[in-house]
Amino acid sequence: MLVTLKEVLEKAKQEKYGVGAFNCTSLESGMAIIAAAEELKSPVILQYADSHRHLISIDVIGPVMLQLAKAAKVPVVVHLDHGASIESCRHAVDMGFTSVMYDASAKPFEDNVQETRTVVEYAHKKGASVEAELGHILTSKAGAAEGSGKSYTREEAYTDPAMAKEFIEKTEVDALAIGFGTAHGIYTEKPVLDLDRITLIKNAKDIPYVMHGGSGLSEEEYKTAIKNGICKINYYTYLSLAGGKGVMQYLNDKKETDAVFFEEIARAGVTAMQANVESAMKIFGSDGCF
Repeated sequence: MLVTLKEVLEKAKQEKYGVGAFNCTSLESGMAIIAAAEELKSPVILQYADSHRHLISIDVIGPVMLQLAKAAKVPVVVHLDHGASIESCRHAVDMGFTSVMYDASAKPFEDNVQETRTVVEYAHKKGASVEAELGHILTSKAGAAEGSGKSYTREEAYTDPAMAKEFIEKTEVDALAIGFGTAHGIYTEKPVLDLDRITLIKNAKDIPYVMHGGSGLSEEEYKTAIKNGICKINYYTYLSLAGGKGVMQYLNDKKETDAVFFEEIARAGVTAMQANVESAMKIFGSDGCF
């Protein structure tokens, strides 16, 4: 069933669990994510990132995501991740996405506020939710951050609680991605997380908060982040790696004389990705929440 981000995250905030937001870059990844959610009776966020347009167009995968969500037996949000422009957010809303994330975190604070507010006004009129970002999500390389290609120290990348409160009140966003030390991609070194900062931000303004760069953390780190106020966890890198490993294992188990059909390779990837998503959902505590 297709639902909004606000609906799903408000329940998660009240009951103190995290909802996984898994990037969908193919029919196979979408099938794996939905199958995992249905198996565990978990709400889920199926999302498309603007940065993945080189893999597949939103105009191709978006309708597939919406159909998967509508046919699902559990609540599914169809969400635009890291919307790079106001226009791309509007396009996703017009397609039927129930949530969009506008990412102007690399811009000056007032520009971020103004542009995010424009997206909020448009999306809310059409019944869609909005996520924004304040602070900076690091890349897996120390000192760098996503967005404009600028480099920041870890302290500079962290979200300021007072600024978060002001930003939320001015924009009326439904959820906010915050910087507290997580990074996109494969971790090349142990992340330095300021998990207490989540609590400080939540105490300043109590709305659902979002963890980007959610792959690769320890179970304890996930659970502490959720306890402190994280309600949405973006998860992609290790999901994609799991699919790749599943395919490699399938091929390694074949003899040179065996016939290998593409649909069998795809199924091996789906099976491996589903198992990975289920594992993540259990850690996030969303299993059995529907």
